[in-house]
Amino acid sequence: MRKIILSVILITILVLSVFSIYLFPEGTTLGAHVVNLKLDTGDTAWMLCATGLVLLMTPGLGFFYGGMVGKKNVISTVLQSFIAMVIVTVLWVVVGFGLCFGPSIGGFIGDPSHNLFFQGVSANTAWELAPTIPFILFALFQAKFAIITPALITGAFAERVRFWAYMLFMVLFILFIYSPLCHMTWHPDGIFFGWGVLDFAGGTVVHMSAGWAALAGAMFLGKRKAQKANPARITYVLLGTGLLWFGWFGFNAGSAVGSGSLAAQALGTTTVAAAAAAMGWVFLDKILGHKLSAMGACIGAVVGLVAITPAAGFVSIPSALAIGFIASIVSNLVVSKFPKGKIDDALDVFACHGVGGMVGMLLTGVFASKSVNAIVGDNQGLIYGDATLFFTQLKALVLVSIFAFVVSYALFFIVNKITPLRVSEEKEELGLDITQHGEFL
Repeated sequence: MRKIILSVILITILVLSVFSIYLFPEGTTLGAHVVNLKLDTGDTAWMLCATGLVLLMTPGLGFFYGGMVGKKNVISTVLQSFIAMVIVTVLWVVVGFGLCFGPSIGGFIGDPSHNLFFQGVSANTAWELAPTIPFILFALFQAKFAIITPALITGAFAERVRFWAYMLFMVLFILFIYSPLCHMTWHPDGIFFGWGVLDFAGGTVVHMSAGWAALAGAMFLGKRKAQKANPARITYVLLGTGLLWFGWFGFNAGSAVGSGSLAAQALGTTTVAAAAAAMGWVFLDKILGHKLSAMGACIGAVVGLVAITPAAGFVSIPSALAIGFIASIVSNLVVSKFPKGKIDDALDVFACHGVGGMVGMLLTGVFASKSVNAIVGDNQGLIYGDATLFFTQLKALVLVSIFAFVVSYALFFIVNKITPLRVSEEKEELGLDITQHGEFL
């Protein structure tokens, strides 16, 4: 039955793709917030590079997670990240981009009918907030953010999830969680955008949504039955961290959607926060009596990258140092105090990405400065004597947390009714590499 359903889906997508130009003809007028292109070759060249850098983060995440799990689950863990590049790319072209950036429906979600199969997504027009690069480049840049978000969740239910069930959850997550949050936060007509919520590159849209979904997944799937194995390859974790750090320059500096001074500022705050967080993590480990470990340094650096993401284009370099240090201390303490006996978040996704994203969102409300980015306006951060932005960030944080957790849990429930989420105890003991994919290291 599953083979028949998959065959029908593939044939339908193929037919619609071939005939989409006739089924969904492009209009001759510009859509909402789509403007005439004022091409800047420097901006375009940088955004082409940034798009590639962000895509590189997803296999980097695969190595980062893959090195942490047991040897019999490495391939499956890496593939869970890699397959996101496949599934989400197709979903984004078919309907995802329209849901995120199509004409607003009440400020909550976009109308995808204007951009089905990328109709109207032209190389000769531009998005209103990125007028110097082709619209299609903006759309493809945004696709990479959608790709990595569900991949981040996989660390929470590592070593026990059925691969087909995970792919179904990934599709539903993009449609019902990622797309509304992306639209509300980054579309000019989105609710959060209208409130003045600041999220430069995805603290809310990417990391908080993934973190809360990870917590919901860990709770729904339950603890691993098999005894926790030693990390398969610490060198994979180091490699993955390097790729993530490198790719994050595209993630944050690319969110300036141009090659000017704001991109340079975001690149600077990104690398400084990552370094500060790695230092803070290993120093705290040493203070607490632990060894200075490669895993600790890598996790700390990633937490810093997560935390600076919403603030990257709004804060100064000294503020980035503070954000990195604070986030690493908070996440480290959450990891150490997390009730692992009750909730098996295998790779501490919630403590690192969820908590890191929340800390970054709140600290954006503390340190954001109009001298760095004029869009901040007069409602600057707390340290400048105004609490308005801080409470706006806090309000969005609470609403996003409730929405992402509740809807994620509901989606896990629905998926489990369609097809079991967990592998059997026997298959878990044998490992997902051999039982899910017929491969092994």
